[in-house]
Amino acid sequence: MRSPRRVLTPQHVGTTVSVSPARSRGLTVALACAEGEWPHTDWPAPGDPHIARAMPMAPPYRGLRATGADAVVLRCADPPDAFAELLKAMGGMSAPVIVMTPRRDTASVVEVFRGGAGYLIEGDYCPCMLSSAVLAATVGHTYLSPLACAALRDAVQQMPDGGEAVERLRSLLSRRERQIMELLCTGLGAQEIGLRLRLSEKTVRNNLSNIYAKLDVRGSTEAVLRWLGATPSVRA
Repeated sequence: MRSPRRVLTPQHVGTTVSVSPARSRGLTVALACAEGEWPHTDWPAPGDPHIARAMPMAPPYRGLRATGADAVVLRCADPPDAFAELLKAMGGMSAPVIVMTPRRDTASVVEVFRGGAGYLIEGDYCPCMLSSAVLAATVGHTYLSPLACAALRDAVQQMPDGGEAVERLRSLLSRRERQIMELLCTGLGAQEIGLRLRLSEKTVRNNLSNIYAKLDVRGSTEAVLRWLGATPSVRA
């Protein structure tokens, strides 16, 4: 599993993020997509403040590592297999990945999200959001479109004891910790959660540390998956 990241949904793409001077000059994006199947021919738009260059890259993505891309956008019909193929081609590349697909089934969303990639379901986002989503990914945020987030929640219903397991999990947390987890699942970071709950950022981070310990997870990605019921509950 890749390093845990903060989770963003479309309504939070505009959230202010810190950008390094190098990235502020414009990002290079690899468009991993079968030839002729990239749907947004007008992206990036001329004068895009974030994206300097977008390079089409067809399977099996030979030469991808030599591009020096800051991020990779994978457009595919079968996310689990295509994502695995892409990761193999990327090798030691540290560039974040955003998956674009018509697939909205829970299993696909969970598998890709566990791998550390963002997930955009076609028809569930607009092309104008892509630049912000890519920028967010390069500073460590994982982007989910609304239907992708809903698919994670649907995982609860697919578990044998579904809601009961999640309720037992949530009972481990205090009322304040549950409020923080609900906001974390919507894509807010510690600073934004603090503003919503009128808490200092330090207090929110302390609460998150306690939450991660109670949920037996290493960071925000695992915490969100477990909170939404997309992974097994806490070990006994």
